[in-house]
Amino acid sequence: MNVRKNVTAIVLIAIFVITLNTGVMAQTKAAKKGDLININTATAAELIKLPRIGEKIAARIVEYRQKNGKFKRVQDIMKVKGIGEKTFENFKKQIMI
Repeated sequence: MNVRKNVTAIVLIAIFVITLNTGVMAQTKAAKKGDLININTATAAELIKLPRIGEKIAARIVEYRQKNGKFKRVQDIMKVKGIGEKTFENFKKQIMI
């Protein structure tokens, strides 16, 4: 009888931990959505936070904006030298205009 109570308690604790962890993950995901980087206003230091974007490419993005104006679509960032489809795919969910 005690074994069943112990197993039941362990299962209930496991369910609680899983439920709690799922809630934390949902909050983290929501926070990330709120932390989008605006590619039309971001500084080079902010752009470096994007995956696969280093100092040189961040500087090129800023330079591109200065020469050509604001990006009209997020996909337009691929016009910057060094940003192809693979790089864009890595950070497209983290940027906005």
